[in-house]
Amino acid sequence: MKSVPFLDLCTQYAPLRKAILDSFERIFDTTAFINGPDVRIFENALAQWLGVEDAVGVSCATDGLYASLRMLGIGQADEVITTNHTAIPTAEAITMTGAEVVFCDIRMDTCNIDPDQVKKLVTPRTKALVVVHLYGQPADLDALVEISEENHLYLIEDCAQALGAKYRSKNVGTMGDVGVYSFFPSKPLGGIGDGGAVVSRHADLLKRIRMFCNHGRQNKYNHEMQGFNSRLDTMKAAMLNIALPNLEEWNRKRRDIADMYQHYLKNITEIELPQMLSSISPVWHVYAIRVPDRKPFQNYLKNQGVETGIHYPSSLNLTTAYAYLNKGAGSYPYAEYHCAHTVSLPMHPGITQEDVEYVGDTIRRFFTCHQRVSK
Repeated sequence: MKSVPFLDLCTQYAPLRKAILDSFERIFDTTAFINGPDVRIFENALAQWLGVEDAVGVSCATDGLYASLRMLGIGQADEVITTNHTAIPTAEAITMTGAEVVFCDIRMDTCNIDPDQVKKLVTPRTKALVVVHLYGQPADLDALVEISEENHLYLIEDCAQALGAKYRSKNVGTMGDVGVYSFFPSKPLGGIGDGGAVVSRHADLLKRIRMFCNHGRQNKYNHEMQGFNSRLDTMKAAMLNIALPNLEEWNRKRRDIADMYQHYLKNITEIELPQMLSSISPVWHVYAIRVPDRKPFQNYLKNQGVETGIHYPSSLNLTTAYAYLNKGAGSYPYAEYHCAHTVSLPMHPGITQEDVEYVGDTIRRFFTCHQRVSK
């Protein structure tokens, strides 16, 4: 029986292993563990890669979102709209500022936030819109930028899953007021543990974010504001420096794998395949399909050596953490439907055509057997 892992970081990073370990030894010898030169080197390299003036490394994307919102002046009595179909850190960053998170349903086709629903949620208290480019697929930025400009809202792009994805040939994260990226190990550019970065088209805002994430200072002991500690560690930056030149090729492989899945699964009528806007180039952090009955489907694939995941098992309005918003089941029908039926298939740069064919054949066998049993 063949084995197809959901994620295979060992294979992905094997060619870079020696260079990465050598960089760790160099940093260990110099003991420049905090704010070492590798951090600034990586920030400059990432900014150049994205085509922006500067980037700020942070300890995680959650902190990057939180710092961005705080430095935009978001706080108590403010409302911030975001999707309720995302990982919880997107919402946590909003509530940590003291602002009220306002959840919005998704489009059924792309699973990204629905601009038509966003328009209905804007009130005089709304100060910002946090857009998640879910699964590495850009959201409808034309519509969302227009809504933000018409209503004088800050637009924050949560690009945690989407580094390298493009909307009308522009890198996501560069079209709003702020773009935030994640280097969590499973992300398109994964690091050793948590890590993130922030970019902005407003130089003064990015300067304030850098200070806020370093105890409110530019220089040691010269604290110009009250801040907190969210710095990208030197060793993490060194590893990311080595990985970054490979990102375009890794993203290309992810797109090729997604194309193969689309080809091998398109005639299986029982499943719903991902749909995309015509104006985007995704990076496929996750390849999620929808199936009628998820549990037996996943069990069958697992027994056949195919690992799967769920992104996400619950929309945020149905989590205990956000129960206080008093919007229960049925409030966001599209997100709730997706969460009940989604299954994420193996997706990483090391997957081969043979792997994809095996996954496709296994899925086809499941539905053949399932139909036979159901009759």
